[in-house]
Amino acid sequence: MSKVQLTNVCKIFGPSPKHILSTLDPEASRADILNDTGHVIAVRDVNIDISEGEIFVVMGLSGSGKSTLIRCLSRLIEPTGGQVVINGQDVTAMNDEQLRELRRKTVSMVFQRFGLFPHRTVLDNVGYGLEVQGLSKNECHAKASDILGLVGLAEWQHHYPHELSGGMQQRVGLARALAVDPEILLCDEPFSALDPLIRRDMQNELLHLQKSLKKTIIFITHDFLEALKIGDRIAIMKDGEIVQIGSPQDIVSNPANDYVRDFVQDVPRSRVLTAKSIMTSIRSDAIHKVTEVHENITLEELIPIVAPLSDPIAVVNHAGQQIGQVDRASVMMALANQKDQA
Repeated sequence: MSKVQLTNVCKIFGPSPKHILSTLDPEASRADILNDTGHVIAVRDVNIDISEGEIFVVMGLSGSGKSTLIRCLSRLIEPTGGQVVINGQDVTAMNDEQLRELRRKTVSMVFQRFGLFPHRTVLDNVGYGLEVQGLSKNECHAKASDILGLVGLAEWQHHYPHELSGGMQQRVGLARALAVDPEILLCDEPFSALDPLIRRDMQNELLHLQKSLKKTIIFITHDFLEALKIGDRIAIMKDGEIVQIGSPQDIVSNPANDYVRDFVQDVPRSRVLTAKSIMTSIRSDAIHKVTEVHENITLEELIPIVAPLSDPIAVVNHAGQQIGQVDRASVMMALANQKDQA
């Protein structure tokens, strides 16, 4: 079911953005427009449909427009054109009171630099959004305490942010966003300021929480490996435009252009591609009668299973139904493609 829809969303910075939008040459590059008009095309004609419960990653290099785009979703930045629809409601047509309600209850945001109040305890930081909603202090503390337990910080609730490590502070930021029980979580490069090991722990923490919370998460990053790890689907941006949308397997297997190909060239395909992404139609008479594998098993995990077998093996879905087959040759061919591209 569709949760968030973006249709022809544009954001132009400059003195006359509406005029520039109405006269925009679709063939003109961002550099040409800046040179000719003095306006910056931050987001250009973006169309995205995000499903409920999906982790949708938007990635690109610095200046690609990804952070501007995520702020257009809740109108922290006003789109110059296009439409944003959340739960079937047109966000771009909302008045101030409707927007406040959207931000209080439906959409919550996790920032790169934590954004914690230094004079508040961890407990009061997490409970801030609940205060805004009008809950009593006791209710705020009770809910905030529960969420801190969920992110592993129950023992730190009476400490202050400066007493916590960077990774712990980011957990507080995540807990604060989750405390209001939002339907949609917007994450703007939340782990990019963390050390690599802590960053990996936070990625794992987010995936672990998502298994039980099943939020719709829109996650911004410039790190392609991070995008591959956490994203159900990935949108890659360049110069304010979406150049490709697909699953991690789709993007690694079939990069849309040289820009995307540069991102994927050093990615170990064996850790990204799955049995489902390389399987062929079932030929039941040839399938090995004993062995079958889940559709999400990676090639790295699949290699030792198919290596000793001459017959193909069945690929099954979450319901245990056979949906395809793989064999040693198909796995080796998928891995050989990486070497050819290199």
